[in-house]
Amino acid sequence: MSEIKPFRAVRPKKEFVREVASCAYDVVNRKEAKNLARRNPKSFLHVVKSEIDLPDTIGAYETAVYEAARKRLKSMIQKGYFIKEDEPCFYIYRQKLGDHIQNGIVACVSLKEYQCGKIKKHELTRSEKEMDRTRHIDVVGAQTGPVFLTYKNSENIDALVKSAIREFPEYNFTADDEITHTVWIIKDNDVISEIQYQFSQLDALYIADGHHRAASAATVAKLREERNHFHTGAEEYNWMMSVLFPHNQLKILPYNRIVKDLGGLDLEGFMLKLNENFDISFPYEEKIPNQPHEFGMYIKKHWYKLAMKDTLPAGSGIVESLDVSILHEKVLHPILGIGDMRNDPRIEFVGGIRGTKELENLVDSEEYAVAFSLYPTAVNQLMALADAGLMMPPKSTWFEPKLRSGIFVHCLD
Repeated sequence: MSEIKPFRAVRPKKEFVREVASCAYDVVNRKEAKNLARRNPKSFLHVVKSEIDLPDTIGAYETAVYEAARKRLKSMIQKGYFIKEDEPCFYIYRQKLGDHIQNGIVACVSLKEYQCGKIKKHELTRSEKEMDRTRHIDVVGAQTGPVFLTYKNSENIDALVKSAIREFPEYNFTADDEITHTVWIIKDNDVISEIQYQFSQLDALYIADGHHRAASAATVAKLREERNHFHTGAEEYNWMMSVLFPHNQLKILPYNRIVKDLGGLDLEGFMLKLNENFDISFPYEEKIPNQPHEFGMYIKKHWYKLAMKDTLPAGSGIVESLDVSILHEKVLHPILGIGDMRNDPRIEFVGGIRGTKELENLVDSEEYAVAFSLYPTAVNQLMALADAGLMMPPKSTWFEPKLRSGIFVHCLD
């Protein structure tokens, strides 16, 4: 059983939605966010990345940042940029990038189900990032960005979504990144009840993207329950704003790796080490692997193809079979000396949407020595791993298109 409910979203007025909607807080750094929002006072980056409006001497995790976010959201509501829905609704949120289309249902999901494992995760969180979003949600009094969830596709839910999008949309705009965002509102109580029923027939939901937001929402729920002597369980803080997409509509891109040095090896020594486990081909014009267990490598202005010489040992588990695990166990750890991918400053991760040109630019700048392009993790691998209660290595999946922030806000007060 998966429990979802409609909610009274705080959302932009139709004429402001394109200006308000912003990228999520965690896909841009402070400098990038400041540049994006500099000439747009309506940008939701002023809320989700509120440090951009404070002096650079103030750290991103200082109390002033969260207070600035709270004040900015309140100000944007008072200025009439936002409205609050009169009654609880579901929403259909369509994203279109090129030929790819995905239709999700915007709803609140039960944090009780998250805490007991019915909403399954596949990544560990970092305490610093989790603490940041916990303070942001709690001080602002709202969940300002949805969690990206998926579920095993259901023909019945597909039919309900298809029926709902026959009407004229509330929003329909194309952002600067050429992703089109379209939203329909579902107010009909019978349709709402049927959607809830169909989700109650699902065994589980899965976090695709937004593990830190989910963990933070759960922490805020616990904090507010402790502070509320009249807690009933019906409070809005017990629910998490999410967009739920069927798994067969999702698009996963690779999460590529770049490393600052060769761990003390020269190029010849590095290649000799690689040759122990991989067949090395040159030149590699494709640059991007077209099947699992192959890797692209860019070094010294040249692309090479790395193909595993041997198959994985019999009995290898789901995690060991992932290309991100193979690269770590065969190259990053034993050859380059990178043990902890979460904290080692010598390695960085580049989302596949940035393309191979970004990898080339970073290596050619000589700030990094080598880049690896990977074959993307499959959705069924993610779900199987989550079902088994296992965790992926960090930065294993890059979902595209990304959800915009500011289209929906879930107020807790």
